[in-house]
Amino acid sequence: MKSKMRTLLLMPFFALLLFTSCQEEKVDITPPAESEALVANSELTSFISATSAKDGSADNIIDKASCLSVELPVTVVVNGLEIIVDSTEDYKVIEAIFNKFEDDDDKLEIVFPITIVLADHTEIVLNNRTDLENLIKECKGENEADDDIECIDFQYPISFSVYDTEFQVIDVITVENDRQLHRFVKRVANAEVLASLNFPVTMIYADGSTTVVNNNEELESTINEAKDDCDEDDDNDYGDDDFTKERLDEYLKICPWVVHEFKRDNQDNTPEYKEYALNFKEDGVVVMRARGGDILTGTWNTRVTDRGALLKLEFDTLADFTLEWVVYDIEYGKIKLYEVGGNRIIMKKNCDVVIDHTKERVENYLQECLWRVARLSVDGADNEKDYIGTPLKFFANNVVKIRVNGELVEGTYEVLVRNNGLGLSINLEGRPNLKLEWLITFLEPGLIKLESLNNRENKMVLKRHCPEGDEDINYINDVLTSPWGGIWDGGWTVASYLDGDVEKKESFELYVITFSEEGKINVYKENNNDVKFDGSWLAYRNDDLFLGMHFGIEAPFNDLNHRWVIKSITSNRIELKDYNANGGIERILVLEHVQ
Repeated sequence: MKSKMRTLLLMPFFALLLFTSCQEEKVDITPPAESEALVANSELTSFISATSAKDGSADNIIDKASCLSVELPVTVVVNGLEIIVDSTEDYKVIEAIFNKFEDDDDKLEIVFPITIVLADHTEIVLNNRTDLENLIKECKGENEADDDIECIDFQYPISFSVYDTEFQVIDVITVENDRQLHRFVKRVANAEVLASLNFPVTMIYADGSTTVVNNNEELESTINEAKDDCDEDDDNDYGDDDFTKERLDEYLKICPWVVHEFKRDNQDNTPEYKEYALNFKEDGVVVMRARGGDILTGTWNTRVTDRGALLKLEFDTLADFTLEWVVYDIEYGKIKLYEVGGNRIIMKKNCDVVIDHTKERVENYLQECLWRVARLSVDGADNEKDYIGTPLKFFANNVVKIRVNGELVEGTYEVLVRNNGLGLSINLEGRPNLKLEWLITFLEPGLIKLESLNNRENKMVLKRHCPEGDEDINYINDVLTSPWGGIWDGGWTVASYLDGDVEKKESFELYVITFSEEGKINVYKENNNDVKFDGSWLAYRNDDLFLGMHFGIEAPFNDLNHRWVIKSITSNRIELKDYNANGGIERILVLEHVQ
């Protein structure tokens, strides 16, 4: 496939500079040397023709032919599912259907009629599969050498000087794209026109770099040196999973890779190996950080065979990973491995993962921002609701503070060095479910996962909260804490609380809620300026914007203890929603500012 995207401009085939007798101004063009004229049967003319040929390999997942391409849109039926392919992005959809199961028989049927474009940019309408198969037979086979040159391109526009038989310039022709160039050079090759390319010309390599050439000799040499210098991807799938060994090695070494799915001998081991991180090093050593913090060292190497690219992993103490895996799919930031017999690994690139944590690195990381307790499961009970709106702050002197009802409760923490990794101990009064010795199992910017050393079923997830500099969070905070003249002319009331299909706002009538800058919620009732009860709140970002509110156990407000998604907010109205695991809306809460 061509290594760069081009914008095809719909222009006339020739953009001629006309020299007319009515113009008094004379256009001076210095004729180039006769040796710069393109020769019909020269290698340079052939190179230009091959470089401007239409590459048909981008859609091989549809037509399995690199010398032709199917003009979009086209309708195809993939494993029984009809798809309208109207952009190159839809090739990924076809590939995703093919890759859903490794052992099934993938089928793609094209709905005719279709228009196909040949290598010389000729368009032909085909009405049936037989006509297409006849054209495919004329193409080279999968990954066989073909005539087109895909590793270097012309940067358009370019121009040609056209001469008469006495080598006098009669026209200057501007070429804007491959189609125009290919057809013009065909006229040169057929000796229909005498022309030379006007230099300098910029050439673009497959990696996006460029070079400038100044004459025919430089152009011929540049194309010749580059023509076999990239992977033309002339296989019959979509995507670049036919890496050379060198490219695959560099891709693996660029960043750590995190396991997202794992299957061995038809058994799903994802819960056991999810979030294991692998770091492929230069010397054939692979370092793996297990989810429990253990560091394992093994070896890796790659080779390319008729089966494709293979990745061999060997660990003395980890038999499940020890196998020579087929690299059967590579996407941006993702690698899929498999081997017959029900073996599969999906890994995602994560350059933020640090394999070799140190005590100092973790301490510095903890002290950067506030931290939310996003998940806390102890002895089979989920305790995270107790920490809604109560962020933690770690300080340099082993002091940790938790903000509860607007007040800071102080305790201590320590980053521990253990044989099986780094741990974290937290000691806060009144928070016994935090007072466990936690093992850090996963750490990346914004996220820390921990498990109890004594009971791996006890888990905690901390997520970083850095509100400074976030304009959305600052706006939400300003709206919620805006000054008010009195409780009943500046607080917030529950205008609607829709639980499923049931409206429950009547339970909250005569109550007013206020939000303080310190993270405290006060609830007042029946024109009484005395606080009935208080709680905690926190506005934060986690992909969406959230408002976490915790009112304690007081009815009816205990039903509102939740991390609500903020769907809309103005200076006098906030709409909050609660979604279930399938994305459906379970509850809607609307707060309105008292006027």
